[in-house]
Amino acid sequence: MKKFLVITCFLFGGIAAAQAQQTSPVWPGCEEVEDQSKCFNEKLAEHVRNNYEFPMKGNEYIRGKVTVSFDVTENGEVVVKSVEGPKPEVNAAARKMLEKIPDMKPGTLNGEPDTRNFTTTYQF
Repeated sequence: MKKFLVITCFLFGGIAAAQAQQTSPVWPGCEEVEDQSKCFNEKLAEHVRNNYEFPMKGNEYIRGKVTVSFDVTENGEVVVKSVEGPKPEVNAAARKMLEKIPDMKPGTLNGEPDTRNFTTTYQF
């Protein structure tokens, strides 16, 4: 019986630990929206559309694929971690666009501010 009680305590303790409360960062303008994660993704996509400036070579736009990684820190600041792709001009334009992401309310883990990493690939 004692073993059963110990196993039960570990089981319920593990379930409680696995159910940590986590929230996404809140992009400015998404504070009152029910699905803030969806709003974050929509605002990020809008930011990319409005702020990415295609580099040019002569009269032609330089296009390319980049993988970007950035953090939203526990202070709500956006820190670009990496921008990787085969075309340096596209990488530089993507980095410049990411650096314009506004500060926001940070994500939380169990009620405490927490740094979140975002990694995605764009085809420009």
